[in-house]
Amino acid sequence: MESRVPEGMVPVSIRMPARPNLRRYFPILDWSRSYNRTVLTSDLVAALIVTIMLIPQSLAYALLAGLPPEMGLYASILPLVAYAVFGTSRALAVGPVAVVSLMTAAAAGNLAAQGTPEYIAAAITLAFLSGLMLMVMGVFRLGFLANFLSHPVIAGFITASGILIATSQLKHIFGVSAGGHNLIELVRSLVAHLPETNLITLVIGGATIGFLFWVRKGLKPLLASLGLTPRLADLLAKAGPVAAVFVSILTVWIFGLEDRGVAIVGDVPMGLPPLTLPSFSMDLWGQIFVSALLISIIGFVESVSVAQTLAAKKRQRIQPDQELIGLGASNIAAAMSGGYPVTGGFARSVVNFDAGAETPAAGAFTAIGIALAALVLTPLLYLLPKAVLAATIIVAVLSLVDVSILKKTWGYNRVDFAAVATTILLTLAVGVEVGVSAGVLLSIGLFLYRTSKPHVAEVGLVPGTQHFRNINRHRVETRADLLTLRVDESLYFVNARYLEDLIQDRLATGQKIRNVVLMCSAVNEVDFSALESLEAINTRLKDLGIGLHLSEVKGPVTDRLSKTHFLDELNGRVFQSQYDAWRVLTGAPRPCPATDKDSEMRDAAGG
Repeated sequence: MESRVPEGMVPVSIRMPARPNLRRYFPILDWSRSYNRTVLTSDLVAALIVTIMLIPQSLAYALLAGLPPEMGLYASILPLVAYAVFGTSRALAVGPVAVVSLMTAAAAGNLAAQGTPEYIAAAITLAFLSGLMLMVMGVFRLGFLANFLSHPVIAGFITASGILIATSQLKHIFGVSAGGHNLIELVRSLVAHLPETNLITLVIGGATIGFLFWVRKGLKPLLASLGLTPRLADLLAKAGPVAAVFVSILTVWIFGLEDRGVAIVGDVPMGLPPLTLPSFSMDLWGQIFVSALLISIIGFVESVSVAQTLAAKKRQRIQPDQELIGLGASNIAAAMSGGYPVTGGFARSVVNFDAGAETPAAGAFTAIGIALAALVLTPLLYLLPKAVLAATIIVAVLSLVDVSILKKTWGYNRVDFAAVATTILLTLAVGVEVGVSAGVLLSIGLFLYRTSKPHVAEVGLVPGTQHFRNINRHRVETRADLLTLRVDESLYFVNARYLEDLIQDRLATGQKIRNVVLMCSAVNEVDFSALESLEAINTRLKDLGIGLHLSEVKGPVTDRLSKTHFLDELNGRVFQSQYDAWRVLTGAPRPCPATDKDSEMRDAAGG
């Protein structure tokens, strides 16, 4: 039977609660419904370009992590497939990245020597434990925890890590043995071994760095000037690192440079990733727990920042909590297939986006390309000079270095500058784990410091209006017997005593105050500690014969306070607006409707 709405009545649509469905945890079920041939073509083209870029990158980042080169390839296969199933970003490309590779080397290096089975087992277990942490955080919707890391601190850590990574790779450029866990140790070791420099290796490494920098800036315009289409010119420019790999291998083979001291990659096992299991030793888990947590946090922050930036360009959105699950599944997949910790990479994700990737399926196709390379091309990598891989890393990470963050924070906020500078110095002078730990603690410390001293302004009435502004910024009307304080922060245990002390100091000035009004328009939360402080303020003012009043209290805060005896015992009233409090406590006459309307018009005009 057709239902009719009586004449004169407005139909109301009733929305029933959405039923829980698998698309919440399996985004592939969402985007796959509209998959078609056009989208497939875009994804295949993007996958081809990213595959060409990712092969040398994967080998290079495995070298940075102190792992066999094939582990870089393994970490670029199943993790991409896992993210395609569980991830929400249409363009994010998951795999080994520079910062996480450096953190992996630092964590595993504390347990065993590079190249040993124990070292490799630690890296695999690190990926598994990190994946578990990310999955748990995603299931319990803890993605908001990443917000406690301030952007300046993260920028400082990544900048310092970029400097450390580039410095650590100079030993391969010079062809010498050098090492260290911080910048001081690296430079000291490098200088000590400089007399052992292999000139041929230096020429290969230096030429590769110069070529890769030129490819980034000059190759695409050159190809376009020769008449190539923009898409083809871009594809060939992205293939620059592959060209460097091919030419260097050919050069080593023709001139027999392996016998002249040029370090090469050597045997790279041919075949698909093996099935591996992490160690379940509780002793090992305890030793790498903190490292796995830091890798999870830094990896998630880097990944979700890239994903949100790219999604915004196409008016799409990602789900940070589901991204935790996607990244967690990717890391578990890496651990099960002989890889090490992975996350979303900035450079390859931007390339994936620019190449036209429409869905996460582009990542799965990239995984197929990497798998084919592992099956067919690995024997050709035997003569690849390590200096070329080092040059690839140096060129990639130098784009992460942003020293300007120091100048920006110095000019804007000295506290932020101190946090950034401390993070950079600790990372460079002590090591990456200490640096990132300091960054996390500094971010939390900055938050607590800022909220421990909330902005509380004494306000007065703007003449001719019903609005109240800071007495130190505006010409306003005040009354000697009335103190109005606007609290611009939620009240909780960290800042509860601050308001209490502020009122006490204000009363100690000798001014004969009869009423105190707390304007709570910006207060979204009052926790139990703050409630106790408000009760103490109320008791103290009551003993002094001074009324305590509240105005513009938000509904949720009122609901919370109504569950206590505070409102019943309040030595004053709760006013709906600050103007009502002013009018009642000062005996001002109620304005006529015309005055109210004029005030609203002035306010709408910016007054």
